[in-house]
Amino acid sequence: MTGLAGKTAFVSGAGRNIGRAIVLELARRGANVVVNGRADRDAGEATAEAAREAGGGAIEALVAMGDIGRPETVREIAAAALARFGAVDILVNNAAIRPATPFLEMADEDWYRVLDVDLNAAFHTCRAFLPAMVERGWGRIVNITGLNAINGYPGRAPASVAKHGLWGLTKSLAREFGPDGVTANAISPGAIRTEHDDPEVTRRIEARLAQIPLGRLGEPEDIAAAAGFLCSPEGGFMNGQMLGSNGGQQT
Repeated sequence: MTGLAGKTAFVSGAGRNIGRAIVLELARRGANVVVNGRADRDAGEATAEAAREAGGGAIEALVAMGDIGRPETVREIAAAALARFGAVDILVNNAAIRPATPFLEMADEDWYRVLDVDLNAAFHTCRAFLPAMVERGWGRIVNITGLNAINGYPGRAPASVAKHGLWGLTKSLAREFGPDGVTANAISPGAIRTEHDDPEVTRRIEARLAQIPLGRLGEPEDIAAAAGFLCSPEGGFMNGQMLGSNGGQQT
C-alpha cells in the first residue's frame, strides 16, 4: 500500500505496543515516520529499523526521544522533525500514563503529571504540527483515548479527566480545521495485549477478557489497522469521530 507515500507521520509513545504497531502500519503505507519515546532509545531505534523494513526501504525513520509532557521538549522534537522532513502530515498522540492512586491519597504532582502526558502533550504537538498541515491543505490527527474517555474508574481520576479532555479536543479540532483539509479523530482501544514493566498491569488487562464478547484480547495491530484507515485517503471523510476497537466491551 502506498497511499501515504510522501507523507510524514509523528507517533508518540512509539517504542513498543500500540505506538510501535501504528508506526509499522503507517510505514507499510508509505509514510516516513518520526518515532517518539520518553527514555528507552533502544526500543525507539528498534521500532525505526522495523519501520524501514516495513516500508521496503522506501521510507525514512527518525527517532526523536523526549518527554512530550514538557512543552519545551515538544518544541525541540518538532524542530528536529520539521528540519528533517519539512512538515509532519500525520500526528498520532498515543503516549499516556495511567497510574492507579486512590483519589484522596493523590498528590498534586500525581494529578498534573498525568494531565501533562495524557492531555496537554496533545495540545503541544497539535500546535507544533498543525500549521504545516493547514499550509498544505491536508492533514490527519489521531488521538488514542480508550475507555477512560467514556467511563470513570476508581483510582484513575486524572486519566479519565485527561482522556475525556482529549476526546473534547478531537471534536474541537475537527470542526476548526476540517475546512483546511485536516481531519481529527480518536480511537478508543479496549483491552489490548501489550507489554508492561509492571506485571500487575498485565494481570489487570487479562482479567477483562470475560467482559469481551469476542472472547479474546485485542492486539496492537488491531488499533494500528484503525489508525491506518483514518490516516488513509479512504478515511478522508471520517472527521470528529471516536472509533471503538474493543471486541464489544462496553465498560
